Amino acid sequence: MVGQNKRRLLSNKGSLENDAGQPMVCQIRIKGHLGDQWTDWFDGLTITLEDNGDTLITGPVVDQAALHGLRKKVRDLNMPLISVNCMKPGQAKGPRPAAPDVSI
Repeated sequence: MVGQNKRRLLSNKGSLENDAGQPMVCQIRIKGHLGDQWTDWFDGLTITLEDNGDTLITGPVVDQAALHGLRKKVRDLNMPLISVNCMKPGQAKGPRPAAPDVSI
């Protein structure tokens, strides 16, 4: 059974598109607040400062390479990465998810 799951993971082409062919919306949560001036650096993604001191970076991400590029930018900020959560468009709004898809 493990081998079957491994093959399925390896066959993933790296696309973050949903069934309709639209890019998935990803939320990247980091510890600390970023200013609005960072919006351009994050390719126009929405930056939301939360009351608990976290920053939520949200927007469409077309593929795994783009997601890794965003994670690299977070790393370069030297701010702790809390979570990365990718979902279908329209699901990104609302309360913080209880269990993110990928937790770092």
